[in-house]
Amino acid sequence: MAVIESVASLHEAHRDNHTHRDVNGGWLRPAVFGAMDGLVSNLALMTGVAGGAVAPQTIVITGLAGLAAGAFSMAAGEYTSVASQRELVQAELDVERRELRRHPVDEMEELAALYVSRGVEPALAREVAVQLSRDPEQALEIHAREELGIDPDDLPSPLVAAVSSFGAFALGALVPLLPYLLGATALWPAVLLALIGLFGAGALVARVTARSWWFSGLRQLVLGGVAAALTYGLGAALGAAL
Repeated sequence: MAVIESVASLHEAHRDNHTHRDVNGGWLRPAVFGAMDGLVSNLALMTGVAGGAVAPQTIVITGLAGLAAGAFSMAAGEYTSVASQRELVQAELDVERRELRRHPVDEMEELAALYVSRGVEPALAREVAVQLSRDPEQALEIHAREELGIDPDDLPSPLVAAVSSFGAFALGALVPLLPYLLGATALWPAVLLALIGLFGAGALVARVTARSWWFSGLRQLVLGGVAAALTYGLGAALGAAL
Protein backbone atom coordinates (compact mmCIF):
# COMPACT_ATOMS: atom_id res chain seq x y z
CA MET A 1 0.00 0.00 0.00
CA ALA A 2 2.86 2.38 0.87
CA VAL A 3 4.46 1.69 -2.49
CA ILE A 4 1.20 2.44 -4.32
CA GLU A 5 0.75 5.68 -2.43
CA SER A 6 4.35 6.66 -3.18
CA VAL A 7 3.89 5.97 -6.90
CA ALA A 8 0.65 7.96 -6.88
CA SER A 9 2.39 10.89 -5.19
CA LEU A 10 5.18 10.82 -7.74
CA HIS A 11 2.63 10.75 -10.55
CA GLU A 12 0.80 13.75 -9.13
CA ALA A 13 4.07 15.66 -8.69
CA HIS A 14 5.04 14.90 -12.29
CA ARG A 15 1.62 15.97 -13.52
CA ASP A 16 1.78 19.25 -11.59
CA ASN A 17 5.35 20.11 -12.61
CA HIS A 18 5.40 18.78 -16.16
CA THR A 19 3.91 21.81 -17.87
CA HIS A 20 5.00 23.63 -21.00
CA ARG A 21 4.87 27.22 -22.13
CA ASP A 22 2.48 28.11 -24.95
CA VAL A 23 4.68 28.17 -28.05
CA ASN A 24 1.88 28.22 -30.65
CA GLY A 25 0.00 31.36 -29.64
CA GLY A 26 -0.33 34.27 -32.04
CA TRP A 27 0.67 37.07 -29.66
CA LEU A 28 4.14 36.28 -28.31
CA ARG A 29 6.25 36.54 -31.45
CA PRO A 30 4.69 39.78 -32.79
CA ALA A 31 4.74 41.34 -29.32
CA VAL A 32 8.42 40.56 -28.74
CA PHE A 33 9.43 41.49 -32.27
CA GLY A 34 7.33 44.66 -32.15
CA ALA A 35 8.85 45.91 -28.90
CA MET A 36 12.40 45.25 -30.05
CA ASP A 37 11.75 46.80 -33.45
CA GLY A 38 10.09 49.85 -31.89
CA LEU A 39 13.03 50.45 -29.59
CA VAL A 40 15.76 49.94 -32.17
CA SER A 41 14.12 51.61 -35.16
CA ASN A 42 12.90 54.72 -33.34
CA LEU A 43 16.16 55.10 -31.45
CA ALA A 44 18.10 54.83 -34.71
CA LEU A 45 15.71 57.22 -36.46
CA MET A 46 16.00 59.82 -33.71
CA THR A 47 19.78 59.57 -33.42
CA GLY A 48 20.11 59.83 -37.18
CA VAL A 49 18.13 63.05 -37.23
CA ALA A 50 19.93 64.34 -34.13
CA GLY A 51 23.24 63.74 -35.88
CA GLY A 52 22.24 66.43 -38.37
CA ALA A 53 22.30 69.02 -35.55
CA VAL A 54 18.57 69.84 -35.69
CA ALA A 55 16.37 71.38 -33.03
CA PRO A 56 14.95 69.17 -30.24
CA GLN A 57 11.43 69.82 -31.53
CA THR A 58 12.38 68.27 -34.85
CA ILE A 59 13.68 65.17 -33.08
CA VAL A 60 10.41 64.85 -31.11
CA ILE A 61 8.29 65.19 -34.25
CA THR A 62 10.49 62.64 -36.00
CA GLY A 63 10.15 60.22 -33.08
CA LEU A 64 6.37 60.60 -32.92
CA ALA A 65 6.06 60.10 -36.67
CA GLY A 66 8.29 57.04 -36.46
CA LEU A 67 6.19 55.63 -33.64
CA ALA A 68 2.90 56.07 -35.50
CA ALA A 69 4.15 54.91 -38.90
CA GLY A 70 6.01 51.93 -37.49
CA ALA A 71 3.15 50.78 -35.26
CA PHE A 72 0.59 50.87 -38.08
CA SER A 73 3.02 49.23 -40.49
CA MET A 74 3.83 46.44 -38.03
CA ALA A 75 0.15 45.83 -37.29
CA ALA A 76 -0.80 45.72 -40.96
CA GLY A 77 2.10 43.44 -41.79
CA GLU A 78 1.40 41.02 -38.94
CA TYR A 79 -2.32 40.90 -39.75
CA THR A 80 -1.67 40.15 -43.40
CA SER A 81 1.02 37.58 -42.61
CA VAL A 82 -0.98 35.66 -40.00
CA ALA A 83 -4.21 35.89 -42.01
CA SER A 84 -2.46 34.49 -45.09
CA GLN A 85 -0.94 31.69 -43.02
CA ARG A 86 -4.33 30.89 -41.51
CA GLU A 87 -6.00 30.86 -44.94
CA LEU A 88 -3.33 28.49 -46.25
CA VAL A 89 -3.89 26.14 -43.32
CA GLN A 90 -7.66 26.27 -43.81
CA ALA A 91 -7.21 25.42 -47.48
CA GLU A 92 -5.09 22.39 -46.60
CA LEU A 93 -7.66 21.33 -44.01
CA ASP A 94 -10.37 21.53 -46.69
CA VAL A 95 -8.29 19.25 -48.91
CA GLU A 96 -7.89 16.75 -46.08
CA ARG A 97 -11.60 16.98 -45.23
CA ARG A 98 -12.53 16.15 -48.83
CA GLU A 99 -10.14 13.20 -48.90
CA LEU A 100 -11.62 11.83 -45.68
CA ARG A 101 -15.09 12.09 -47.15
CA ARG A 102 -14.25 10.62 -50.56
CA HIS A 103 -11.66 8.01 -49.60
CA PRO A 104 -12.19 7.13 -45.93
CA VAL A 105 -10.61 3.67 -46.20
CA ASP A 106 -7.48 4.96 -47.93
CA GLU A 107 -7.10 7.70 -45.32
CA MET A 108 -7.53 5.16 -42.52
CA GLU A 109 -4.86 2.91 -44.05
CA GLU A 110 -2.60 5.94 -44.44
CA LEU A 111 -2.98 6.73 -40.74
CA ALA A 112 -2.29 3.12 -39.80
CA ALA A 113 0.84 3.09 -41.98
CA LEU A 114 2.03 6.25 -40.24
CA TYR A 115 1.74 4.60 -36.82
CA VAL A 116 3.51 1.49 -38.13
CA SER A 117 6.39 3.68 -39.35
CA ARG A 118 6.71 4.95 -35.78
CA GLY A 119 7.09 1.47 -34.35
CA VAL A 120 3.51 0.41 -33.56
CA GLU A 121 2.59 -3.20 -34.37
CA PRO A 122 0.60 -3.35 -37.66
CA ALA A 123 -2.49 -4.96 -36.12
CA LEU A 124 -2.58 -2.46 -33.26
CA ALA A 125 -1.87 0.45 -35.58
CA ARG A 126 -4.80 -0.51 -37.80
CA GLU A 127 -7.14 -0.92 -34.82
CA VAL A 128 -6.15 2.51 -33.51
CA ALA A 129 -6.68 4.03 -36.96
CA VAL A 130 -10.11 2.38 -37.22
CA GLN A 131 -11.23 3.73 -33.85
CA LEU A 132 -9.89 7.24 -34.52
CA SER A 133 -11.56 7.35 -37.93
CA ARG A 134 -15.07 6.74 -36.58
CA ASP A 135 -15.53 10.43 -35.79
CA PRO A 136 -14.91 12.57 -38.95
CA GLU A 137 -13.90 15.67 -36.98
CA GLN A 138 -11.53 13.69 -34.76
CA ALA A 139 -10.10 12.00 -37.84
CA LEU A 140 -9.51 15.41 -39.43
CA GLU A 141 -7.75 16.66 -36.30
CA ILE A 142 -5.53 13.57 -36.13
CA HIS A 143 -4.59 13.77 -39.83
CA ALA A 144 -3.88 17.50 -39.50
CA ARG A 145 -1.57 16.90 -36.57
CA GLU A 146 0.21 13.92 -38.09
CA GLU A 147 0.48 15.04 -41.72
CA LEU A 148 0.51 18.84 -41.52
CA GLY A 149 1.90 19.34 -38.03
CA ILE A 150 -0.88 21.75 -37.01
CA ASP A 151 -3.68 21.88 -34.46
CA PRO A 152 -6.92 22.99 -36.18
CA ASP A 153 -8.26 24.25 -32.86
CA ASP A 154 -5.21 26.37 -32.04
CA LEU A 155 -4.56 28.51 -35.11
CA PRO A 156 -3.07 31.98 -34.52
CA SER A 157 -5.45 34.94 -34.67
CA PRO A 158 -4.62 37.73 -37.16
CA LEU A 159 -6.34 40.29 -34.93
CA VAL A 160 -4.40 39.21 -31.83
CA ALA A 161 -1.14 39.34 -33.78
CA ALA A 162 -1.93 42.81 -35.18
CA VAL A 163 -2.99 44.32 -31.84
CA SER A 164 -0.02 42.77 -30.03
CA SER A 165 2.40 44.04 -32.65
CA PHE A 166 0.88 47.54 -32.68
CA GLY A 167 0.92 47.94 -28.91
CA ALA A 168 4.38 46.47 -28.45
CA PHE A 169 5.94 48.59 -31.20
CA ALA A 170 4.35 51.76 -29.85
CA LEU A 171 5.56 50.97 -26.34
CA GLY A 172 9.09 50.27 -27.52
CA ALA A 173 9.21 53.34 -29.75
CA LEU A 174 7.97 55.53 -26.88
CA VAL A 175 11.00 54.73 -24.70
CA PRO A 176 13.58 56.95 -26.48
CA LEU A 177 10.94 59.68 -26.80
CA LEU A 178 10.18 59.93 -23.09
CA PRO A 179 13.13 62.15 -22.06
CA TYR A 180 12.24 64.67 -24.77
CA LEU A 181 8.55 64.59 -23.84
CA LEU A 182 9.55 65.24 -20.22
CA GLY A 183 11.62 68.31 -21.15
CA ALA A 184 15.08 67.02 -22.09
CA THR A 185 16.91 68.94 -24.82
CA ALA A 186 19.97 66.69 -25.21
CA LEU A 187 20.19 63.33 -26.96
CA TRP A 188 22.08 61.35 -24.34
CA PRO A 189 19.13 60.79 -21.90
CA ALA A 190 17.09 59.29 -24.74
CA VAL A 191 19.97 57.02 -25.79
CA LEU A 192 20.65 55.96 -22.21
CA LEU A 193 17.01 55.14 -21.50
CA ALA A 194 16.66 53.28 -24.79
CA LEU A 195 19.75 51.17 -24.13
CA ILE A 196 18.47 50.32 -20.66
CA GLY A 197 15.15 49.39 -22.25
CA LEU A 198 16.88 47.17 -24.82
CA PHE A 199 18.80 45.33 -22.13
CA GLY A 200 15.63 44.91 -20.05
CA ALA A 201 13.61 43.70 -23.04
CA GLY A 202 16.30 41.20 -23.95
CA ALA A 203 16.46 39.95 -20.37
CA LEU A 204 12.67 39.63 -20.29
CA VAL A 205 12.65 37.58 -23.48
CA ALA A 206 15.20 35.25 -21.88
CA ARG A 207 12.64 34.39 -19.19
CA VAL A 208 10.31 33.13 -21.92
CA THR A 209 12.94 31.30 -23.95
CA ALA A 210 14.90 29.92 -20.96
CA ARG A 211 18.13 31.53 -22.25
CA SER A 212 20.66 33.38 -20.10
CA TRP A 213 19.10 36.74 -19.17
CA TRP A 214 22.37 38.67 -19.20
CA PHE A 215 23.44 37.27 -22.58
CA SER A 216 20.08 38.02 -24.17
CA GLY A 217 19.96 41.49 -22.64
CA LEU A 218 23.54 42.31 -23.64
CA ARG A 219 22.95 41.08 -27.18
CA GLN A 220 19.98 43.41 -27.64
CA LEU A 221 21.88 46.31 -26.06
CA VAL A 222 24.83 45.86 -28.44
CA LEU A 223 22.64 45.50 -31.54
CA GLY A 224 20.59 48.57 -30.67
CA GLY A 225 23.68 50.58 -29.73
CA VAL A 226 25.43 49.76 -33.00
CA ALA A 227 22.34 50.73 -35.00
CA ALA A 228 22.05 54.05 -33.15
CA ALA A 229 25.76 54.82 -33.57
CA LEU A 230 25.72 54.09 -37.30
CA THR A 231 22.65 56.22 -37.99
CA TYR A 232 24.03 59.06 -35.85
CA GLY A 233 27.21 59.00 -37.90
CA LEU A 234 25.23 58.94 -41.12
CA GLY A 235 23.08 61.85 -39.95
CA ALA A 236 26.14 63.85 -38.95
CA ALA A 237 27.78 63.21 -42.31
CA LEU A 238 24.68 64.19 -44.27
CA GLY A 239 24.11 67.23 -42.04
CA ALA A 240 27.61 68.45 -42.73
CA ALA A 241 27.29 67.84 -46.47
CA LEU A 242 23.92 69.53 -46.93
